[in-house]
Amino acid sequence: MPARARLMLAGAGAALALLAATWWAAVHVGFVQHLDVSTLRGFGGLGTKPRVSSTAGFVATLCDPKPYVYFCVAPVLIALGRRRLWVALAIVAILLGANVTTQLLKPLLAAPRPRLTPGAGTPSAASWPSGHATAAMSLALCLVLAVPARMRPFAAALGAAFAVAVSYSFLALEWHYPSDVLGGFLVAVVWALVAAAAVLTAQQRTSGRATASPVEGGLTVREALGPPAAAALAAVALAAMVAIARPTAVVSYARLHEAFVMGAAAIAALGLALATAVMLALRR
Repeated sequence: MPARARLMLAGAGAALALLAATWWAAVHVGFVQHLDVSTLRGFGGLGTKPRVSSTAGFVATLCDPKPYVYFCVAPVLIALGRRRLWVALAIVAILLGANVTTQLLKPLLAAPRPRLTPGAGTPSAASWPSGHATAAMSLALCLVLAVPARMRPFAAALGAAFAVAVSYSFLALEWHYPSDVLGGFLVAVVWALVAAAAVLTAQQRTSGRATASPVEGGLTVREALGPPAAAALAAVALAAMVAIARPTAVVSYARLHEAFVMGAAAIAALGLALATAVMLALRR
């Protein structure tokens, strides 16, 4: 097995351990449950606004089964168009494996979760991990795997933005807790790293052609991190513009929902970090 494949499997193992720790904390640790509820209240407060609610409803449903199937065709076709059969098979495995895994884990790990407020609706006990977060992040990582090496930093940045936007949307609609998002992201990462390691191993054991490998070309660290860093700066700039446009409302809401501000920032940072990490793992 190639050394890089072993490193990918080690990364998958670390993500799997973090996945288990996330579930345990979300279900059994009171402090984490409190943060979950407080953060979700902040998202839910924004979701009560008609314009936010309608936008969130549209974005969240992009990962519903019917539209999602069509989105999944894109990375497969890109890989096939580049004559990367092994990569195309890996993409199918990631999309199927990650989403099926999440649907199996939901009932298996179902547990009572704290209510938002007495009498208010609460995400289902079988909400961890989030299926929509899994779907969005697995699609993002498959795009990173499918495109040429030079395009991967841009794919990682755009894919992470998509996954975070979908997650923000269903949180605003109060479909899931924030810890469900983390679980969904990690399921996708585990499958992506395992599939990429399998492609590298298969490539070495069969033809040995570099064209079959998901690892190709060469990017400097600066080139690889440029687009993700630009995406992070754009997110900060957008938040600053909103704060400048409505300073009183933004500051007041942030003070009332400090956990929401930290949780929203953490979700965005995590989504970008995970997509960037997988992209870097593919860098030669």
